[in-house]
Amino acid sequence: MSPPQLLSDPFLQLPTESSVRVVWFTEFAGFGHTVAYGKNLADTAIAKTTKLSRVREDQYSRVGNQSQDGQIYQSPVVRHIWRHEAEVTNLTPNTRVSYRVTSVREDGESISSNVFTLAPTSRPGTPLKILLTSDHQVKPMVAANLQKVVETVGQVDAVWFAGDLANIPDRASEWFDDNRGGAFFPCLQGRAKFDMSKNGTTTFYTGGEIVQHAPMFTCIGNHEIMGRFGYESLNTEFDKTIPRSIAQNLYGTDSLKNNSFNTDTYEELFTLPQSPEGGKTYYAVSLSDVRLVVLYATNMWRTYHLDANARGRYKESEQDLNNPENWGYGQHIYEAIAKGSTQYNWLVQELNSPEFQQAKYKVVMLHHPPHSLGGNVVPAYTDPVQIIERDTFGNIKAVRYEYPKDADYLIRDVMPLLEAAGVQLVFYGHSHLWNRFVSSSGMHFIETSNVGNSYGAAWGDNKREVPVGYQEDYVELGDPYSLEPVLPTIHPLLGEDSNSIPYIASNDFTVFSIFDTGTGTVSSYLFDTRKPDSEVIKFDEFELKKSQL
Repeated sequence: MSPPQLLSDPFLQLPTESSVRVVWFTEFAGFGHTVAYGKNLADTAIAKTTKLSRVREDQYSRVGNQSQDGQIYQSPVVRHIWRHEAEVTNLTPNTRVSYRVTSVREDGESISSNVFTLAPTSRPGTPLKILLTSDHQVKPMVAANLQKVVETVGQVDAVWFAGDLANIPDRASEWFDDNRGGAFFPCLQGRAKFDMSKNGTTTFYTGGEIVQHAPMFTCIGNHEIMGRFGYESLNTEFDKTIPRSIAQNLYGTDSLKNNSFNTDTYEELFTLPQSPEGGKTYYAVSLSDVRLVVLYATNMWRTYHLDANARGRYKESEQDLNNPENWGYGQHIYEAIAKGSTQYNWLVQELNSPEFQQAKYKVVMLHHPPHSLGGNVVPAYTDPVQIIERDTFGNIKAVRYEYPKDADYLIRDVMPLLEAAGVQLVFYGHSHLWNRFVSSSGMHFIETSNVGNSYGAAWGDNKREVPVGYQEDYVELGDPYSLEPVLPTIHPLLGEDSNSIPYIASNDFTVFSIFDTGTGTVSSYLFDTRKPDSEVIKFDEFELKKSQL
């Protein structure tokens, strides 16, 4: 039998003033899973072990010897993975200590990690460097991006991840060991091996050793959500989300989650702060001088295409008009956030809390963009209005969806709350680009999700594909809510007309952003992957105003 291996390096979660959680994974249940820490690694914390309940591989996995569709797996197959979590206690604020993890297989053979460092949450007044990132999704440039983070700014103190961590959340290899070299944990742990060789130059990127030392705080994006269970592939299951109310009407109350959508794998992977109302799905946490508020604001991504058989954001496929169980139900919202909803009421309460009001910096993180030049900010973030057209015999001719712009829940309900509460920064992803905005009151918005690929910006001649002749007006260019994008302050890129452009939407440049709480600045950097020996360039920086306490 081959020696045991850890499926991941350890990573840090949920720091408090005197403790932090250490989490790692194996493909054996084993026993004696421990963390050794402190001076000479003399202290020990015993881990609790749980098994992931939904992770699988399928014909589209790139794992082990499967490099093409269906080579090994022809349908979803359970993958047996165990999660180990230990709470390291009696820590001193602002003091790092060494640690390593050890797991023992059933046959008594053991495996240990390298030695890393951990610390509890920092005292107020401690300057932190926080990585802002999102939308990794096993994309090509992620490993390069994270390697350049470490090479440029060194060890960060925390990671804020604005959703879309993997691509298909129940596909285990996307988290741990995708054989193309760019899985989620390897990229964030410096264990990736992603080939970006071009023009005869051999270049592999390893990612960065980040989360072994820095706690990560995440929010739910549309790629953290799986749909209906039990289909021919994980891709199909992912695409088959439908609203809970529709599932109940179609299938009844039994197995409602399996017939609609779930975030089970995401919630099993991560130990996060929790709110009484939202659990891990929305929460707030304090880090040094910052109060971070994390919202559950994402909807089902549907294609913008309007051809006959597109099951899209604006219409159902013509071939499925008489099969409501095959409808996509537009870009339905997973968790209500409109005024009066449970999440909205929780947010009001949080914004009035002493922890929030006394923080020097107040930041909100969510996945869906309130303001963007990207394609995914249109249509409005609101519940789709279904319109069924019938002929004179009552037969369905078309099913389409409208999204009233004045009913955008983020713009109409949430942003005014944040403005009134003195939030300085709203951070999000989803459209795979970098751009930022400032409201009339001085609240900053940053979308810094071009870490691995981009689908372009609606700017100049590059219009969004939107329906014509619908009731609503769907904006083709710019931010639909009339904020002007801010030109990068240091080194803006040039467009085809040689004029500076207020965004980065490139498949050659990879971008990351760092929030320095000591100076209150958010700095954004780019790296040209076509030139492996080139310097990382800081292209934008802005400063958050300190709260008036």
